[in-house]
Amino acid sequence: MERAAAEVEMEAAGDDVHTPHSAPSTASSARVSIWESVRACGLWGKDVDKAELRRRVVMPLYARRAVAAAVKEKSEAAGVAAAAAAKEEEVVEGEGEEGLAVVTPMVVFVNSKSGGRHGPELKLRLHELISKEQVFDLSDVKPSDFICYGLGCLERLAERGDNCAKDIRGKLRIMVAGGDGTVGWVLGCLQDLNKLKREPVPPTGIIPLGTGNDLARSFGWGGSFPFGWRSAVKRYLSKAGTSPIVHLDSWQAVITMPEGQIDELPHALKKVEPADHLEFNKENGSNLPEKASSYKGVFYNYLSIGMDAQVAYGFHHLRNEKPYLAQGPVANKMIYAGYSCTQGWFCTPCTASPQLRGLRNILRLYIKRANCSEWEQIQMPSSVRSLVILNLKNYSSGRHPWGDLKPDYLEKRGFVEAHPDDGLVEIFGLKEGWHASFVLAELINAKHIAQAAAIKLEMRGGEWDRAYVQMDGEPWKQPLIQDQSTTVEINKVPYHSRMINGDP
Repeated sequence: MERAAAEVEMEAAGDDVHTPHSAPSTASSARVSIWESVRACGLWGKDVDKAELRRRVVMPLYARRAVAAAVKEKSEAAGVAAAAAAKEEEVVEGEGEEGLAVVTPMVVFVNSKSGGRHGPELKLRLHELISKEQVFDLSDVKPSDFICYGLGCLERLAERGDNCAKDIRGKLRIMVAGGDGTVGWVLGCLQDLNKLKREPVPPTGIIPLGTGNDLARSFGWGGSFPFGWRSAVKRYLSKAGTSPIVHLDSWQAVITMPEGQIDELPHALKKVEPADHLEFNKENGSNLPEKASSYKGVFYNYLSIGMDAQVAYGFHHLRNEKPYLAQGPVANKMIYAGYSCTQGWFCTPCTASPQLRGLRNILRLYIKRANCSEWEQIQMPSSVRSLVILNLKNYSSGRHPWGDLKPDYLEKRGFVEAHPDDGLVEIFGLKEGWHASFVLAELINAKHIAQAAAIKLEMRGGEWDRAYVQMDGEPWKQPLIQDQSTTVEINKVPYHSRMINGDP
């Protein structure tokens, strides 16, 4: 995989796809969240006419009823039947919409549990602006169901000669209202379209409802939900319909345990069933023992091991046990900061348990560099207590721990400038909490370790019986065995995710 800029092919659907490195600069995103929220008040969305917006993004009645029915009943046939019924109703009432031009049809997924109190209110606002059938609450509908049945219904209608349905399927765009985890969930489901060769894959834009919103920041959608959100929502939808498309790398992590299993499995991971082990071995060139447990998942922003994941794990459990504490991004960040001070990251006594010490005790790191097929072992610095594998520039609410490195330093270390679609990830370390605090305040850079096209981590317990891992903000407790290795292998997914650039 080469770091050099690759040419991007024009998409079959006719969308204007920018070159890989045309994503917006994130150099100052960590400092402008408040300004973004203030800017969204008042006049920011005033220039978007509601009627014109609806004309561009709302599907004809029969098409949106067909999609909604297919998803609800989990049946393409139910959607086709709903389309026929809606067409008859339009003919009777004399209000047929089938001939209307489809400009940029849009579907919105809303995580109503994100954004404090804004999630449910946002869903109702979207119902007003577009249509109820084109808004899906992820508490009720899985994105995989929409992709399987909703898009499948449009494809079946198109096969029957429905040119309007064919046009909708080709031009469809998706907006996700949620945090990084929600966006990653939707992107992961969309990848199935590539595997099944059901193209084109709809591009994705973001309404930032989460705490960190690093994916939203990286593609020009802002770092926080705006204060004047009712007006700003129109602006989000308008931008999503006209903005260009850029590409994003995604990375598959495969975890292989000699025995046992992961409790409290996060959404980001799926267990590889024993019946799939043969195919899994073939794909990954491995030979799993009979008792082995394997899990796989995809990340878009980062995967980390160590103290930061331990803090995230504790925070998630605290928030689940006491949901009244999580009233929005600001409250979440305050709780998160306070909780990190209780986990021993800032002050580790000499008598503290081994799990609070450096990762080098349990971890071996191997990488493949660009255009290289051989594994190379990289020595872990003894002081590192969190290892982060980063795909984007943004991390932890818009911070840039890798930094904007000067050309002479890049050349000296054998690094190249980082981009989100270059086939490489950046690997860095965080030491104790004080070091992490200075890094996240952007006073210093993180401990640079390597850039890699593929990564293999070997973890062996010794005195440790567990490690903490997180992937795009979803943490879990990883069991370790004293004398057997648990491996994490990370490889680039062979196709890009298509993102809408909100700040062209």
